[in-house]
Amino acid sequence: MRALVTGGAGFVGTNLVKRLLKDSHQVVSFDDYSTGSKDNRLDGCTYIDIDITESFTDWVEEFDVIFHLAALPRIKPSFENPKGVCDVNVVGTQNVLEYAKKTETPVIYAGSSSFWGGVYKNPYTFSKWQGEELCKMYEMIYGLNVTICRFYNVYGDYMAKGGEYRTALSIFLEQYKNGEPITVTGDGEQRRDFTHVDDIVDAMMKVVQLNKWGNVYELGRGENHSINELAEMFYDGHNISYIDSIPGEVRETLCRSELARKKLKWNPKINVKEWLEKKL
Repeated sequence: MRALVTGGAGFVGTNLVKRLLKDSHQVVSFDDYSTGSKDNRLDGCTYIDIDITESFTDWVEEFDVIFHLAALPRIKPSFENPKGVCDVNVVGTQNVLEYAKKTETPVIYAGSSSFWGGVYKNPYTFSKWQGEELCKMYEMIYGLNVTICRFYNVYGDYMAKGGEYRTALSIFLEQYKNGEPITVTGDGEQRRDFTHVDDIVDAMMKVVQLNKWGNVYELGRGENHSINELAEMFYDGHNISYIDSIPGEVRETLCRSELARKKLKWNPKINVKEWLEKKL
């Protein structure tokens, strides 16, 4: 199989590229390194520096599938840069879909579980929902094969360790490593369905193997933890401080859909507490 991974030098993209190479597939990555890192580049993958907000339909190569992961992520920074977020997550997505239409290549689109908290809650969620709507439009009007995979609070190797795109778990790990207090936003009772990146990658690979398109898969473990519970996994619950809540965030994420388990025979295996015990 020959696969194109947009955002292939980012967090999820790097883990996906690693899996594709392990399974002996040919891989090409698009990335402009605005959130990804050149340090994540893996031997065996062809990396092309492309800004997806600019049309690239004149560049034509044949692929069996496109994994569209490239995005400006995270809720908090999206309030400061709504245009940039929409440029990448909406215009960029349309450019990828145009390329897919021209080359008749199936697309797996990385959606967000934040959809369930309200699409007008923040610019990031709105932009990812608009990406989904574009996928559905290209499917319904042009017959493009598209599957949407909504990710739930992904964590694992290659998470961003610095900057505004870090997740809570990444921040906690760095704070613990530096002997600093764990900083919990708000009251800490917000709950998240933490899903390991290897499980996310496994689900996307199963989408390709199934080769039946047009579904929306919710990719979460189906269990969640409060941020307080997560913080208590460090320092045995001591050395925790509280800071202001983040506007635009939902109170809870929890995957309730069984579709991925039934249709893809997907069974997420990695538990965040067990994973952390190995890391700490």
